[in-house]
Amino acid sequence: MAKADQLKALIRSHAEGDDARFYAIAMQVAAQEARSGRGRLAQDLRELVDHSKARSRLDDAGRLPGPVPLAQPRGELAGLLVAAYPKTRLADMVLSERASAQLQSVIREQRQRELLAKSGFAPLRKVLLIGPPGTGKTMTASALAGELAAPLLTIQLHSLITKFMGETAAKLRLVFDAIRETRGVYLFDEFDALGSDRGAKNDVGEIRRVLNSFLQFLEQDDSDSLILAATNHPGILDRALFRRFDAVVEYTLPSGPLVEAVIRNRLGQLDLSGIAWSEVTKAARGHSHAEIIRACEQAAKDAILDERATLGTRDLVKNLADRHTPRE
Repeated sequence: MAKADQLKALIRSHAEGDDARFYAIAMQVAAQEARSGRGRLAQDLRELVDHSKARSRLDDAGRLPGPVPLAQPRGELAGLLVAAYPKTRLADMVLSERASAQLQSVIREQRQRELLAKSGFAPLRKVLLIGPPGTGKTMTASALAGELAAPLLTIQLHSLITKFMGETAAKLRLVFDAIRETRGVYLFDEFDALGSDRGAKNDVGEIRRVLNSFLQFLEQDDSDSLILAATNHPGILDRALFRRFDAVVEYTLPSGPLVEAVIRNRLGQLDLSGIAWSEVTKAARGHSHAEIIRACEQAAKDAILDERATLGTRDLVKNLADRHTPRE
């Protein structure tokens, strides 16, 4: 019979929505039963696993089938979408507790969307990411795609938005047709270019019509894809947009323990035991995640070229000071 640790692992993987691990453990149990002479039970277990995979449309690795139609977007979509298959995971990021919890909920619900559907519920799948540049919004899109073993399709707004607004609306329809036909993570980056306030003084009627089209497409969309919109300027977004998203994840500049976590996450291979974190945290005030990472990478490279195995407080403080940039 299955060992206690296998039973616990089965329950844990099921609770976490980790289908690949769940099926792998189930097949291990089946193999163990076969070796113990319980061939009939082993065969029943294998058939249950195969049936479950077929129902959830998972392949042998426990992943969703490959999105062949949009692996390399062709025709009109070629200039509108860029496809990637990220290996990034949420654990690679340093986020606030609130943002991390929100994204974990998105992943959990996406993995268990069929279970939710049986009870008449839909998973979180339309998410607005807001916050200063360099705080992890684009990386979040990669992490969600990596966690869900899905392609990341980034919408090229410079190709989508043209001087002919009727053409823009037609291209927008093409994008939402792709969202419906091929499951993936779709990212509208620099979203304020498309979703700015319809009541702005410098607005024109055609731009309002494009935004209205987007709102209509977004509201009508009931696909299995995950739709993300990211902006550095939430204040200029049309208020109606916020109601169309299932969740709004806010990113902030790191401070205190988050600064230390960002640096340790990037420089874990170096000796940081001599760092005065209070000084480094003070020097990092006002910097984004990306700026802190670049600063600590430069400090690490300097140490390596100087043939030093340790990194000092002065190294980090100096490079953080060098990265001061004007804010808007």
